[in-house]
Amino acid sequence: MPLSFSLSHAAPAAVDTPLLVVVLSPASAVPDALLDLDRQFGGAMSRSVLRRDFRGGRDETLLLVGGDTGVQRVLLVGRGATPLTRTAARRAAAVAARQASKLGVAAMHLMLEGGSADANAVEGLVIGAAAGSWSYLDLQTPPPEKDRRARLEAVTVLAADSEDVRAAFTAGVAVAEGQAIAKRLGQMPGNYCTPDTFVEVGRDIAERHGMTLTVLGRAEMTARGMGSFLCVAQGTSQEPRLVALEHRGGPEGQQPVVLIGKGLCFDTGGISIKPAPEMEWMKFDMSGAGGVLGAMEAIGRLRLPINVVGIIGSTTNMPSGEAVKPGDVVRASNGKTIEIINTDAEGRLVLADLLVYAKQFNPAIAIDAATLTGAIVIGLGHNAVGVFSTDQGAANEVLAAGQAAGEPGWSMPMWEDYREQIKSDVADMKNTGGRAAGSITAALFLQEFVDGFPFVHLDVAGTAYSQSDLGWIPKGPTGTPVGTFVEFVRARARQ
Repeated sequence: MPLSFSLSHAAPAAVDTPLLVVVLSPASAVPDALLDLDRQFGGAMSRSVLRRDFRGGRDETLLLVGGDTGVQRVLLVGRGATPLTRTAARRAAAVAARQASKLGVAAMHLMLEGGSADANAVEGLVIGAAAGSWSYLDLQTPPPEKDRRARLEAVTVLAADSEDVRAAFTAGVAVAEGQAIAKRLGQMPGNYCTPDTFVEVGRDIAERHGMTLTVLGRAEMTARGMGSFLCVAQGTSQEPRLVALEHRGGPEGQQPVVLIGKGLCFDTGGISIKPAPEMEWMKFDMSGAGGVLGAMEAIGRLRLPINVVGIIGSTTNMPSGEAVKPGDVVRASNGKTIEIINTDAEGRLVLADLLVYAKQFNPAIAIDAATLTGAIVIGLGHNAVGVFSTDQGAANEVLAAGQAAGEPGWSMPMWEDYREQIKSDVADMKNTGGRAAGSITAALFLQEFVDGFPFVHLDVAGTAYSQSDLGWIPKGPTGTPVGTFVEFVRARARQ
């Protein structure tokens, strides 16, 4: 059952809930807004703060149990001493939702200390609660009845009554729903999430939000000369898919923001096959495409007054008798030839033809997201998105959007000197320049297929999913880059 959200302006002591979560910073006393509730709990909150049983540190929790009516439990969650931002509120709410799931409560109320008129923080609370409660149970057999716990189904945010807060709450729900789509697609095994799955999800989004949907298959892409994309699909019997969604929220003729996503439903590496250990994580190689569809869901829900196009390219990179080989030369839809050095550098081959396809929309800017290189993980770890662009102004806009969304990025160089690494003896370029500066040469490869519009490339290989539990969210898909995409489009819509 999907999580439902509501907004309330009630006093915390007046609500009837199995769990009230209060997000607190380090303090020497309970805030005035909680004194009535503290009296209901016999001063337990005050004593806990005074004795330093609860110090408000980041991710710290303390559970207080009350009676059978009214506020039955209070969960104090620390957000640390950092400023109250959307990101800080999101993390605290995610911790709260995970604790609620462990307790087995079906509903919770959620508030910041002293209530909140901070719209950014309210948006963060909603996104975080959804992130912390998210799970993928579609393929698991339910436990015996006696071992089952109730799942969190309803979250009520307690906040000030203002237009800004209501708008932020609505935006939080939209982003949360978009991230849920991206996460579900990411967590689905490769035999369940196929290229046709992206068609189905795209069609559903288009129908619900009045968008235009275009779907290309192998025949249509062959007619367009998309030899770069299609060479990746040579090794699979599954039909490759290009899916484009058009949100026409702006005036007719307005140049759209174009969002592009790599959608490799599984990446074996092809003939240049990957090592067996941990190859199962390559089901997440479609995270860029999942992020685009999630962003389009949020944009559609918010009815943003701007034109946006979302484009994804989906296939599976498999070894077979028909698979593309190292040394082969293929031709992209803009006529440029590519020598295949490593068939595991396949994402850029798909994106190349998507970037050429994007030109027909006359983009104001194109932003792609892809789990493109292991090199970016070596360079930036799992804490930052690699941001690449020859247009520093465009890059700065995307960096600001990522920071606001809690998906921070780091600007990487795209100097011409690196381009020497992808020069070929037999074609216009090679599809990889080797291990050195691998994420940079990949971005320079993509730049070869951009013609006449600003372009920013996001390498999310280290941030779209996590192979370990992060504490505030479990291991698996993170929802990146949905937040960055949506925040960028919202900012452009306000201009």
